[in-house]
Amino acid sequence: MIGFFLSNIRWLAAGALLAFSSSYGQTFFIAIFAGEIRRDFGLSHGEWGLIYGIGTGVSALIMVWAGGLTDRFRVRTLSAITLILLALSCIAMAVNPFAGTLVFLILALRVTGQGMLSHIPAVAMTRWFVASRGRALAIAALGFAVAQAFLPMLFVMIKDAVGWRVSWAIAAGFAFLAIPLLVWLLQKERTPQSHAEEKGATGMGARHWTRAEAVQHPLFWAFCPSIFGLSAWGTALFFHQVHLAEDKGWTHADLTLLFPVFTVASVVAMLCAGAAIDRFGTRPLVATYLIPAALGFMLLASATSLSVGAAAFVIIGATQGMSAAVPGAFWAEHYGTQFVGSIKALATAVMVAGSAAGPWITGAFIDTGLSFNAQFPLFSVYFMGAGLLAWIGLRSARTA
Repeated sequence: MIGFFLSNIRWLAAGALLAFSSSYGQTFFIAIFAGEIRRDFGLSHGEWGLIYGIGTGVSALIMVWAGGLTDRFRVRTLSAITLILLALSCIAMAVNPFAGTLVFLILALRVTGQGMLSHIPAVAMTRWFVASRGRALAIAALGFAVAQAFLPMLFVMIKDAVGWRVSWAIAAGFAFLAIPLLVWLLQKERTPQSHAEEKGATGMGARHWTRAEAVQHPLFWAFCPSIFGLSAWGTALFFHQVHLAEDKGWTHADLTLLFPVFTVASVVAMLCAGAAIDRFGTRPLVATYLIPAALGFMLLASATSLSVGAAAFVIIGATQGMSAAVPGAFWAEHYGTQFVGSIKALATAVMVAGSAAGPWITGAFIDTGLSFNAQFPLFSVYFMGAGLLAWIGLRSARTA
């Protein structure tokens, strides 16, 4: 692993930098300011969830088109443009005075951050590496894991010191600073055309599938509920972090102490999953990687102390970590790499749609009196059902 990392450090570091930078459009980051946003704009949990859901849902539709740009443009160019747009979106959030424009700001943050800056490094690692694809995806995803571990604590302190609006301006500065570093890392961008091994990275039937062909195959849709559900309920977990802390009788600062624990578990699972994919392929993991999340949410529902909550976050984090490597490798393994950008763009749209639906659905239930904590067992049932459906899909498909 060390030798692989050192010999490919520029490309892997670029992927990790993009994954880290995606954080400013991710739910766990936006949710840090949920209390202040709802307070300043006079929004209920359900209203804030609806705004978030609409903005994120529209961003999912845009990703169907925007994600396909990875099949046409270099990573360096597309990433730099996306980082500029993300930084501008953060600045707009910092100065926005109107509740009515929040939906457009959420849309911008989600398309650039959660959408494109998650999609681009995953597609790049999938194309640039074949035999070591799982490890490459896992290492690149470390950028997101590090951000998820430390940015909440950092920005809670920044927010307390200078306010939530200035915090968004600081996030914009971080996004701008990533651009020259990215350009330097990708001075000699690794391209799939320069590696003969890439030509052999076909999918089922020893061929490259187009997106139109992939969506007509039942395995594609059998796997989509897994992507949708993990995004929906995982997003809701971080989106309602302030409410969850209140529900459990914990302080928000205490709850954020569990995020590094979550991250450590996800990193370990991520690296293990990457190695397993390179050795065994994705099939053994596709139908099973949701099981820890199902168990973790059941445990979290009963947690009354931070120590039990930490154990639940560890178990849920294991699924989160595996999800950083399994889906990306799955699309390439089963449908080939030539059109993987457009195929994964549709899968990313499903993921983004899940992240739109999760906060809205759970927020609506909270407004009706069903606490977020009481919803966790329902999440577990969903995960088990989604895993079963993926297993059935795999049983009916054969990879050449």
